[in-house]
Amino acid sequence: MVMERSLEDILPIFGVEQDCILSKQGDVTIAYRVELPEIFTLSTEDYDNLHFAWIKAIKALPNYTVLHKQDWYLEDSYQAPETQSAKSYLSRKSDEYFLGRKFLNHQCYLYLTKKPAGRKPGCSMFSNLIRRSIIPDSILDEQFLSDFSDACGKFKQILEASGLLRLTRLGEDDLLSQRRKVGIIEKYLTLAEKENQFLMQDLSTSEGLKVGSRQCVLYTLGDAIDLPHLCGSRLTYDKYSTDSTRFSIGFTSPVGLLLNCNHLYNQFIFIEDGQQTIQKMEKKRLRLQSLSAYSRENLIARDATNEYLNEAISEQRLPVKAHFNIMLWSDDEKEIKELKNKASAAISQMDAAAKEETVGAPQIFWAGMPGNAADFPLNDSFDTFLEQACCFLSSETNYRSTTPDKGVRFCDRLSNKPVFLDLLDEPRRRGITTNMGLLCCGSSGAGKSLTMNHILRSLYDQGTHCLIVDIGGSYRGLCDLVGGTYYTYEETAPISFNPFYLPPGISLDTEKIESLKSLLIALWKQEDERTSRAEYVAISNALSGYYKKLEKEGLFPCFNTFYEYLEGDYKEELRTHQVREKDFDLGNFLYVLRPFYAGNEFGYLLNAREKLDLINQPFIVFELDKIRDHAILFAVTTLLIIELFVSKMRKLRGQRKALIIDEAWKAISRSGMAEFLRYAFKTIRKYNGVPGVITQELDDVISSEIIKDAIINNADIKILLSMSKFVNKFDKLQSALGLSEKAKTMLLSVNKDDREIFIDLGGQDMKVYRNELSPHEYYAYTSDGEERVKVLDYAERHGSMEAAIEALVNERMRA
Repeated sequence: MVMERSLEDILPIFGVEQDCILSKQGDVTIAYRVELPEIFTLSTEDYDNLHFAWIKAIKALPNYTVLHKQDWYLEDSYQAPETQSAKSYLSRKSDEYFLGRKFLNHQCYLYLTKKPAGRKPGCSMFSNLIRRSIIPDSILDEQFLSDFSDACGKFKQILEASGLLRLTRLGEDDLLSQRRKVGIIEKYLTLAEKENQFLMQDLSTSEGLKVGSRQCVLYTLGDAIDLPHLCGSRLTYDKYSTDSTRFSIGFTSPVGLLLNCNHLYNQFIFIEDGQQTIQKMEKKRLRLQSLSAYSRENLIARDATNEYLNEAISEQRLPVKAHFNIMLWSDDEKEIKELKNKASAAISQMDAAAKEETVGAPQIFWAGMPGNAADFPLNDSFDTFLEQACCFLSSETNYRSTTPDKGVRFCDRLSNKPVFLDLLDEPRRRGITTNMGLLCCGSSGAGKSLTMNHILRSLYDQGTHCLIVDIGGSYRGLCDLVGGTYYTYEETAPISFNPFYLPPGISLDTEKIESLKSLLIALWKQEDERTSRAEYVAISNALSGYYKKLEKEGLFPCFNTFYEYLEGDYKEELRTHQVREKDFDLGNFLYVLRPFYAGNEFGYLLNAREKLDLINQPFIVFELDKIRDHAILFAVTTLLIIELFVSKMRKLRGQRKALIIDEAWKAISRSGMAEFLRYAFKTIRKYNGVPGVITQELDDVISSEIIKDAIINNADIKILLSMSKFVNKFDKLQSALGLSEKAKTMLLSVNKDDREIFIDLGGQDMKVYRNELSPHEYYAYTSDGEERVKVLDYAERHGSMEAAIEALVNERMRA
């Protein structure tokens, strides 16, 4: 006959007072939520620093304290976060694509429990699961609570000083269940997988451990014989390591996020009186010494005890007891077998022996309840030193995400779960970047254009004005999709601009006059020709007079009407003021500029009547492939690009602007735009500007003085793709980009086949992400020649880019 007991009768928790869990044995527990470092982001040195931080912090705790760290790993599915702004077409399609993607959600809690004076140690035979208790008076001792709270505050401060952890004290609202939220005590007892899961379930220990209909399996590391021969702060992860680099993960990662199923990882460290422990071990050694003559086992145990005591005294080690366990559950018997295999394999990766606990499982489960760690059966723990015990503390969590309104969506490296990364604002608020300069580098075919399309689309959706200088047509699809302005040269539709046009609401100012003067002088003079003061003033007066004439007569502003003004009114004005030809040769000026007048060779170039208001156009692409070797067209175009972006900088105050140069280095290096880029990377951050360059040639990065001295030094955002082709030249690349050894290890682990990218923010925050795209995004961004032509052809056939993408995706799904 199975005897049933009410949970209320045997519950060891007395209550919650002053945000502390109080047990019926007089134990006081302070609880924290812990933010761990993100997985795959720490170096070997980081793991060592984290390990030493735990050791230092635990040593600050008083004797008879129990550290209970509890990591929950629960299967979950992705739900797109709500945003305040309306979502664009590609954002909606992205949400649909990733909806329901499975991943392992991780939450980490830390419970520090102080035992009262005179409390008897826990034991399997005397667990409070099977016996009642009398509440001691010490539970009401305010000094006891105050001293312990101060010790916990110091513990928290030491851990957070490492810069790798963050602890948040849990209050009564977190510890106890609320109307719409399960508290952590009830969550543990019911293995609730959702915050709003309020179904109370039976606990059964008659046929193994069962919570409701779910069978629980418990694997323990509670005996020294089951432990690995060697332990440390880290393991080498072969999947991401190379011949020259060792990629590190936490020592317990195999039983953490890498164990892909619902499970709990409990870690217990019991801090007793160190001197008393050593005295007990000395007595044990003497007892074994007297028995060693009768048994070889006693001889071996004596030697082991002696080594333990020698190390404790010589190295000033802190003796502790420890226990670690992994609990898994399922209501499917077939799945239980699979879970056992997964857990055994995970434990074996730590070089430990997997031991399934059966007889003592209920007592161990009961002691894992928040606030009840002091009742853990110490016969299921083992003696060790604090340094070794801390190796078994979990050290990693999932990638963190910012809000979609502020970030770019990538995917984490473990489960391809979407995460949002703020490249611009958050890093500057945290002080890890000082500018918004961006450098994207990777070998051919690594996915640079797909990545930059995706980043620019996200920035555009967030209100950024994007101006892109491209060679290769990589941004045509995105530009058409968002209704942007695309400039390219075709024989039937040559490229044309109108720098003389002023959008409504924008008046002529000194800056506009100066940019037009620079353009006219560039068209008139060669680079090595000097412009006199008289010529400079004459052109300035000509522009001022021209715009006054426009106001009076209502003429259309363009180069043609300006040229006609020079031939007519301005010629008379020069004659009236007796301006000598040697001071300003108007005839020569008109002769040199005549090819840009209507009916001549470049009559189309500066007389556009469409696409006039470029300052207020938020997405503009200049595709320069067909004119990059044309001395005049390219020079004029680059000057106009400079003038346009400077105008956006000055006039669109408060608006974010992005200037992206994609693989145009050889062309740009032959023009005045090279110096402009040097200026831009140093200056436009003051105007909320984002300068960015993209290159695939290693020599571009290493040999170009402009990139090395101006761009790299002022590009705190580095987006690097697969460098497998550069392995033999990597030392030069590492030196040129200023990459640390940690960055080198992470960068060389990037897998091009998984569309992985390495992002370095200010040399401090480094991660590898996956740039997985929805099919709709892929067709919008594709730079593959055949696919791009097909997308544009479908857009013409179906009437819009959105309809073309839908048709292509439907074809792909049917194939």
